[in-house]
Amino acid sequence: MAAVPSTPGPVYEVTLDIDREAAGAVEEWLAAHVREMLELPGFVRAVTWSADSDDPGRVRRVTQYFLEDEAALESYLAGPAERMRREGLERFPERYTATRRVLRHADSTDPVAAPVSSCLNCGTLLTGQYCASCGQRAKSRLISIFELLRDAFGDLFELDSRLWQTLGPLAVRPGKLTRDYLMGRRARYMPPFRTYLVLSLAFFLIAFNPLAKLSLMLEPVEQDQQQEPPSPARAAEIREQVLRDLEAEGGAVGEAARRALEEADSAARAAEQAPPTVPEPPAAAGADRSGLQADTNCEFEDFDPAVLPGWLGRRLTRERLEAVCERVNADGGRAFLDALVDNIPASLFILLPLMALVLKVLYPMSRRYYVEHLLFVLHFHAFVFLILTVDVLFSRAAALLHVPVVENLAGFAVGVYVPVYLYKGLRRVYGQGRAATLSKFVLLLLAYFAGLLLILLFVLLYTALSL
Repeated sequence: MAAVPSTPGPVYEVTLDIDREAAGAVEEWLAAHVREMLELPGFVRAVTWSADSDDPGRVRRVTQYFLEDEAALESYLAGPAERMRREGLERFPERYTATRRVLRHADSTDPVAAPVSSCLNCGTLLTGQYCASCGQRAKSRLISIFELLRDAFGDLFELDSRLWQTLGPLAVRPGKLTRDYLMGRRARYMPPFRTYLVLSLAFFLIAFNPLAKLSLMLEPVEQDQQQEPPSPARAAEIREQVLRDLEAEGGAVGEAARRALEEADSAARAAEQAPPTVPEPPAAAGADRSGLQADTNCEFEDFDPAVLPGWLGRRLTRERLEAVCERVNADGGRAFLDALVDNIPASLFILLPLMALVLKVLYPMSRRYYVEHLLFVLHFHAFVFLILTVDVLFSRAAALLHVPVVENLAGFAVGVYVPVYLYKGLRRVYGQGRAATLSKFVLLLLAYFAGLLLILLFVLLYTALSL
């Protein structure tokens, strides 16, 4: 608790209600402003503390200046007060509001400062609920299980979380996230790279369902597959029991059944005494029937590695290509397709820096850094994963309801919306006219197609060689 000075002079109190997003910058300016105020004649000391704000989107800082006498206050109000107020408003337009009052010595006996504590994580003096240095909450007690779960899943179930505040503009307002981020409005949204990772992971989990590979571990084996064939002694016992039952029944039907059973036994004994036959090799059978041998031909007699660049020719030898071909066709290509699907998500990362470089070339006069173009690409790719995830879920729901027309319309809508979204995002972020944006939009689409084709070829080659 700060002590009130014994001076009979007035106390000049200023209360700032600051936009929470700009709190750090305004507080830094406020500290320098207080030092400047204390250099004015007649100002003895100043005390600053945090107070509760009525608006959850704002933080409140209160500063009290202790003056020597009324003359010092009147000199300040008539002189530098207006200039210093105007400097703060010009530096932070519409980021804070200020209220001022003068407290006489008799009115200033109220507490002016609360005890200041330190952050338990980094030791910084705390001026609010969270540490201004590391961001840790000012709490010393152990958290409960409920709080632990809330920290883990809070972004999913809290309607005002950054996740939901990010998904809305990302889905329906092209370029808004990028533009807000570049203008400094960042705290309300999820970080761009984290948004990309979350949405890409959600898409591949839903679209390709890697958990389906674990179904063999969960499904029980059929009952008839667990039963072993009866032993010869047991088979003979069953046969004798059937014969006794037929003789007990008598009649023409029982006699016919008994003769049929005896004929079957005779045929089985004759088959056991016949010499064994060698089955025809599968390759020869396939070659004689439908030409399958030609489909799986892994001979590269006409291939000459010399036509390739030296570094590539040394790796793609005829023997290695034949071995790769045999591994790919060993199980009908299933292992190859599984590996290909596993490699696609990682390969799409290559598109991010490539397309950012294309944007840097397309907008040479935008005065934007390369990382700013990369930010636009991150948000656009995150949107693509989001809309594809929604399309997959919608298509599966339509398939369950047996409405293929709705499923086809959803796919068509996605195919139209994605390029329109890209065009509008370019206009909003880069601010050029329709004609210029349209021409660069077409070039960017061509770059996307070329990039996807090259990446697909690379992934095919890498997957085949890594089997």
